[in-house]
Amino acid sequence: MQHVLRFCLLLFLLPTAYSAEAQINNAPVGARAAGLGGAAVTLPDVWALSNNPAGMAALKKLELGAYAFNRFSLAELTSIGLLAVYPTQKLGTVGVDLQRFGGELYNEQRLGIGLAHQLGVVRLGLKADVLQVRVKEWGSRKAVALSLGGQSEVIPRLVFGAHIYNVNQAKLAEFEDERVPTVMKMGLSYQAAAKVLLVAEVEKELEFPAAVKAGVEYRVLPALGLRGGFHSGTRSGTAGVDVKFRQFQVAYALGAQHQLGVSNYLSVAYQVPQKL
Repeated sequence: MQHVLRFCLLLFLLPTAYSAEAQINNAPVGARAAGLGGAAVTLPDVWALSNNPAGMAALKKLELGAYAFNRFSLAELTSIGLLAVYPTQKLGTVGVDLQRFGGELYNEQRLGIGLAHQLGVVRLGLKADVLQVRVKEWGSRKAVALSLGGQSEVIPRLVFGAHIYNVNQAKLAEFEDERVPTVMKMGLSYQAAAKVLLVAEVEKELEFPAAVKAGVEYRVLPALGLRGGFHSGTRSGTAGVDVKFRQFQVAYALGAQHQLGVSNYLSVAYQVPQKL
């Protein structure tokens, strides 16, 4: 009973603490993004498939990713996912991801397909997510959310990124015109030194105030990176570390929110060693 009461309390507090993050479907993906306070709109990596599909266009080889994100030590608030991003000669860079969040009482599933192109110094991407939300005893609802993104190097070492999630304002239910949240993000990243990357972005969900996210990444060694960040919407601080060996990159991040506690994020990326 105590476990159930705690879960209900978290569901009551989550809209306030995480209003700027909208639904779980739009939460930052990958421990690197989580460690930077969620400021990932400019990052060109495998996780860009979910964070800003335009970033996929920078990849040169097939990459796979897997992640798990546990919020506040509750199994019911855990997300898991798999990604695959493949650069092709004719279509551009194609990505597919699967994600599941929740437990028996409430859960969300997502199947996403993305496409990105490099056009000079500009990267453009789009993505379609098939979403399913299920509540026990109430059944499930499905919707398709479309997203658009772009990235460009404004001047050497300074990159601008923008992303709109659910540009079509997909409807989940007729009751009270319930729709998937539409979220807009834009930000900058600056390679301040060979080992230091600074990132910052603003995120705005239509029905909530804008949130500011910022972080810094420091590569101690080519195989070892440290990062920290802050998210004003969730009022949480974040920290993370990653280790690279061979074709693998293993990253861990944690976030601390004073009302709800600590969240943990683990992700693994694998670059397939092949020539395209």
